[in-house]
Amino acid sequence: MSKVNVYIMGKRYEVPEGYTIMRAFEYAGYRLIRGCGCRAGACGACAVVYRIAGDYRLKSGLACQTPVEEGMSLTQVPFFPAQKAVYDLNRPADPVAEFYRLYPELARCLGCNVCTKICPQGLDVMYYIAAAQRKDLALTTELSFDCLMCGLCAARCPAEISQFNVAMYARRVYGKELAQKYSYARKRADEIRQGIYNDEVRRLRNMDRQSLKELYDRRDIVTAKY
Repeated sequence: MSKVNVYIMGKRYEVPEGYTIMRAFEYAGYRLIRGCGCRAGACGACAVVYRIAGDYRLKSGLACQTPVEEGMSLTQVPFFPAQKAVYDLNRPADPVAEFYRLYPELARCLGCNVCTKICPQGLDVMYYIAAAQRKDLALTTELSFDCLMCGLCAARCPAEISQFNVAMYARRVYGKELAQKYSYARKRADEIRQGIYNDEVRRLRNMDRQSLKELYDRRDIVTAKY
């Protein structure tokens, strides 16, 4: 198995080529207690920053998805404080007008685009922040929908905006107040509250992983008609 040289916290290790950064950490002897999450590229817990030898650029990615490269110098990014407003979605208020009260730092955006450049999901973060500045909840929701809340955007922002928390507020408000409500969704929610699916949920919880996978692969896919 061919190996590549990587530098973890400044120390050189030889790790198998093709490993993800997360596997390389563990191969090198690190025990990941935090910053490992789902290991499937869905939770955003394993954000890393790195440089490649000979390249001045600071790059970013998710440790569970990004493969190691020769000469890679990397470190994980721990959770860091970010502005998170406290609000009650059930309190009568104008959710659009609330944007600037909850996140007044939106007005400080410089349009520098570093948030977009560092996003491991390839989202146009600066554009959805611009939509939030215009109080366009629908567009903010659409553009930020695939955000994993890893926080890398906030780590680089010179205006100290917590972009991912702004996006979360927009998605919550849009889903509750503005998004079109479909009758089939309300009907299913009522059925869940009535406990109609409790027995089925218990059956699924008792199935092993392989059986669940086979059941998922055999599922019928129905296209809803709105």
